Amino acid sequence: MSTIAEIELPAEEFALYETLSAFPNADFEVVRMVAHQEQLTPYVQVSGDDLGGLDEALEADPSVTDARLVDDLEQERLYRMEWSDDVEVILYMVSEESAAVVDMHGRDTHWQLRVLFPDRTSLSATSEFCTESDLTFTVRNIHELEQSTGRGGFGLSEDQYQTLVTAAEAGYFDVPREVTMDELAEHLGISQQAVSERLRRGHRALIDSALRPDESTIGD
Repeated sequence: MSTIAEIELPAEEFALYETLSAFPNADFEVVRMVAHQEQLTPYVQVSGDDLGGLDEALEADPSVTDARLVDDLEQERLYRMEWSDDVEVILYMVSEESAAVVDMHGRDTHWQLRVLFPDRTSLSATSEFCTESDLTFTVRNIHELEQSTGRGGFGLSEDQYQTLVTAAEAGYFDVPREVTMDELAEHLGISQQAVSERLRRGHRALIDSALRPDESTIGD
């Protein structure tokens, strides 16, 4: 049965530790992530009251090999980044265990992730990988995905359901992706922003409606 794990990673062993430490009140959210072979390209949305000096902090951060500003609002910025080799745990989960990162937030000195694994075995394998690699991998909670059919069982709107199904069938969630968001938008006859919103809200509805809390730990 598919499993969603709530995971905590210390930024010091992962990414953006110096930047997160310099902006402890800002929220860093990975809104999109492209993984291919040994390279990870995340799109990171940064929200906060005072983001002055953020560009310079990212440039000086040793975990960032490239950071390009995509959008700049008053209290929110979107960056396309490339991270160093310290993010191997994400690459392992995605490429070796066929996991999908559903939600990923960084704040202060830690990253909080929600990751969908095919089963408990793949989650345990990821934990073992981190142990062997001397990486801290803390599982805060585990949820088993209840079996359900149809959109109603997950609290999805018709638009969200159709967009998620179309994206899955077209290979949008594959690694590497078989279709871009722009191509999905063209196929659905809507804007790229509308596709992005439907996917994000659909993921949130899926998480909120289809999960049954399970306090058991890996190895039970």
